[in-house]
Amino acid sequence: MALETWFLFALAMTGLALAPGPNGLLALSHGLLYGHRQALFTVLGGVSGFILLMAVSVLGVGAIMQTHGSLLMIMKTAGALYLTWLGLKLWKTSAPEWQENQASDQVSRRILFRQGSLTALANPKVTLVFAAFIPQFIDPTRSLLSQLPVMILTFAACEFMVEYTLTRIAHWLRPWLSTRGKIFNQCCGSAFILIALLMTFEQLV
Repeated sequence: MALETWFLFALAMTGLALAPGPNGLLALSHGLLYGHRQALFTVLGGVSGFILLMAVSVLGVGAIMQTHGSLLMIMKTAGALYLTWLGLKLWKTSAPEWQENQASDQVSRRILFRQGSLTALANPKVTLVFAAFIPQFIDPTRSLLSQLPVMILTFAACEFMVEYTLTRIAHWLRPWLSTRGKIFNQCCGSAFILIALLMTFEQLV
């Protein structure tokens, strides 16, 4: 990949990472609940999920999903159900005791990683976005396998920086939200449920 093409690709991937979505919301809420050090594993899980979707898209599965609508519908339904479950769980989460920092000690890093990765995988529409977007930057005169690692690492770096910045912002806001944590959790939970409803509505129209 030529340097100027890579630069444009990096800018485009940063723009995609900055677009509001479930993983950014999850990073923000986990940064508030558990602190940026624990939420780092949420971010790593989300980035891992996106890397898998990106690889799948580039290798052509995105095109298969476009031609087999039933497969996409099944994946969207499963993703909507998972996001609804996550939203309800977050809605019922009480505001943590900031000074005691109990939430950070009790949560499993493996669980945070799994929630991050499953949230990324819960929206198969991302695969179609990658499938339509990434080919614009592929050099047909060069081997795809030689370009794929560069594209994946670039996207992973952009996505990581954006999501981890959100966890730091949430961590800094913890004192201000010390009396508003429950409301914040309910707002984030409602947003997850809204995203799930929009995904379901998309299938019906």
